Amino acid sequence: QVQLVESGGGSVHSGGSLRLSCAASGNIYSRYWMAWFRQAPGKQREGVAAIDNLGRTASAESVTGRFTISQDNTQDTVYLQMNNLRPEDTALYYCAAVYGYYTTPQLLASKYMYWGQGAQVTVGS
Repeated sequence: QVQLVESGGGSVHSGGSLRLSCAASGNIYSRYWMAWFRQAPGKQREGVAAIDNLGRTASAESVTGRFTISQDNTQDTVYLQMNNLRPEDTALYYCAAVYGYYTTPQLLASKYMYWGQGAQVTVGS
């Protein structure tokens, strides 16, 4: 089993910044995808950004140039730096992980096995 714990959510004004962290523990393997998804009230969950053990990344078009996914040297913590936040970024942000893929990470929720509890991000206008 793998446990994922998010931190760093909060409330900011439009144009502000936040950094989310996701700490993984448990049966972690060296080959993985880790990603951030978000879900706003009344909307479907959508992929935001993903990273793999080789440092390859993928991101949604809506956040490209504003959000950056990264990981620490031990590769058990993943970050999402969010700059120039907009009201439409308001959502519950989830960390997700899956182990064993060789390909570039994808932003498809169905491919991820482990999920965190979520961190709320609220952006006021």
